[in-house]
Amino acid sequence: MCIPNTLSLSLASLSEPIYLIQCFQLYLMPLIEKNSNNLIQNTMTSLKKYVAIAVLSFSFSLAYAQYEIKPVEGYTPQIGIMVDMLEDIKDRITEIVADLDQEETDYLFDDKANSIGSIIMHIAATESYYQVETLEERTWTDEEAEFWGIAGELGTESREKLKEKPVKYYLDLWNEVREKSLEGLKTRDDAWFASNIEEGINYHWVWFHVLEHSANHMGQIALIKNRLRKE
Repeated sequence: MCIPNTLSLSLASLSEPIYLIQCFQLYLMPLIEKNSNNLIQNTMTSLKKYVAIAVLSFSFSLAYAQYEIKPVEGYTPQIGIMVDMLEDIKDRITEIVADLDQEETDYLFDDKANSIGSIIMHIAATESYYQVETLEERTWTDEEAEFWGIAGELGTESREKLKEKPVKYYLDLWNEVREKSLEGLKTRDDAWFASNIEEGINYHWVWFHVLEHSANHMGQIALIKNRLRKE
């Protein structure tokens, strides 16, 4: 049957030419034979319906093909996979927030909430912290600690100070941090990635934590955006 009624059918198969041929043979041909009195009207109506289904299925297959994790060129395999995932999450967060205006960037839905702007800076601050620890083998300088520390622990201070800046300001900060991360990771290999930074913690886990931390806040950002005041 060409119209899937279960989720077990591979989405990729829906874009195959044989799928459209089967739809025509199984559905349109019997329809033409049984409805000769209203041939043109019924055929056109059905054709529109099945073309719409085919287009939708093809769209699903294209989307499905994009959801792949592959090592990014220029990195060793395991690090390349991590870079692919880090970039995917960052791109998705950027897509969610890129069109926010100033009020939306600073919006707090209650007195204990955090703004989307402050959350993005918090994500960037966390990556910066682990970046210098793992790739530069140092801690933040006093200047870096003063700058990033406001967003390092979200709370009263960040609510008071992290506002009145466009969302692009926070995204640009994250872009700068990510550029340094990618440059540093290119100089490392999978043996380093699997080695321990201290007992019980290896570099792979640290960068996995950077990834999961971003994903966690992506959900928070989506929730806040959904609760923005409607005009």
